Amino acid sequence: MYDLYKPEKPAGLMDFVKAAKSCIKEVTPADLEKMQQEKPDLMLLDVRESAEHQETGHIKHATFVPRGLLEAAADPSYPKRLQELVDARERPVVCYCATGGRSAMAAAVLQMMGFKEVYSLAGGFGGWVDAGKPVAREASY
Repeated sequence: MYDLYKPEKPAGLMDFVKAAKSCIKEVTPADLEKMQQEKPDLMLLDVRESAEHQETGHIKHATFVPRGLLEAAADPSYPKRLQELVDARERPVVCYCATGGRSAMAAAVLQMMGFKEVYSLAGGFGGWVDAGKPVAREASY
C-alpha cells in the first residue's frame, strides 16, 4: 500500500483507498449481521472521529478507535496500546467508518500488523443506516 510514492505524481486519498481495497475483504451490512450471530468473538471496530461517533451513533457493541490512533492502539509494544484490540489478533475484526474508505485502510493496516481475519464494512456506517440496521446512541449530558 505504501509503494504508491512517486514524487512526480503524488497519490491522493482514493489511491490509498483503492490500494487498501485491493488487499482486504469487505462485508455488506447483511453479512455483518450474520457474522454477529455466528461469530460471538467478533470485534466491531469504529474508526471514525469522536464527533462522528457521538453525533450519529454507532453499531451496538462497537469498540471506538479513531483511524488516526489505530496503529498505536493495535501495537502490543506501544505503552498506550488498547489491550482489547491487541488481544483481538486471532479474532474476526470488522472495521467501519462513515463510507468505507478509512475502514478499508484500517483493515489493510491491521492485516499488516498481523491480525488474522479482518474485514471492512462496505458503505460504512452510512450503508448500515441506509440498510435500515439498528443504531446505538448513548445519552450525552
